[in-house]
Amino acid sequence: MSAPDLAPRGTLGGIIAVWVMAALIGIAVGVFVPTPWQPAWAALGMAGCLVLSFVVQLAYGRTERFIQRIGASCLGSLLVLGLISGGFAIASLLH
Repeated sequence: MSAPDLAPRGTLGGIIAVWVMAALIGIAVGVFVPTPWQPAWAALGMAGCLVLSFVVQLAYGRTERFIQRIGASCLGSLLVLGLISGGFAIASLLH
């Protein structure tokens, strides 16, 4: 039987870490992948962010608000990837 944590670690850092990884994936896709293949690779990047969010939140070992933390990680990743992909799409139209 384990004792409860007196001062549990904050979980916001894990959520933001997944968002940062989504930004890095979005930039890498925009820079290194040819334009016709970018949507497919962005979808794969989002899938990777989903898996990463589960890994990070399971590593915390806390059951309270688990679904909300996964949802915040995934929704933030989707928004970050969407904004970065949209930026690269507009840049390719103007170029």
